[in-house]
Amino acid sequence: MDARITFITLPVADIAASRRFYVDGLGWPPAFEAEGGVIFFRVGPAVMLSLWNRAEFEQEVGPLSAGDGIPPLTLSHNMPDVAGVDEVMRDAAAAGAQIVAPARHREWGGYSGYFADPDGFRWEVAYNPQPLGVELMRAAGLE
Repeated sequence: MDARITFITLPVADIAASRRFYVDGLGWPPAFEAEGGVIFFRVGPAVMLSLWNRAEFEQEVGPLSAGDGIPPLTLSHNMPDVAGVDEVMRDAAAAGAQIVAPARHREWGGYSGYFADPDGFRWEVAYNPQPLGVELMRAAGLE
């Protein structure tokens, strides 16, 4: 597995308030937006900041709580294909990671899974065939 972060995801309590802050207040143009659920901002040539509705985040990644829940963010390692996702998930498990959510096809058209590092930080390993995902892979030189 090569060292790479393509997404940083922050679960937010009020996606509308976060949108007002980042889009209206700071003037950041969304690269992608799913009304009421998630907003992506390009923060580097191949890096996105994702603001995700906290309830939806917890449904997919696990519960957040002070002290004993998971840290309130995910790091993402995007791959150019499904086989790459499976390979990284196997490598992570072999290195001692806890598989939190096995890789599977997602309703948004991609394929992803989650593992936890020794401190509980969640890594998403994803293949995103959508135009934004393809663009990120191209920018990172990984198509």
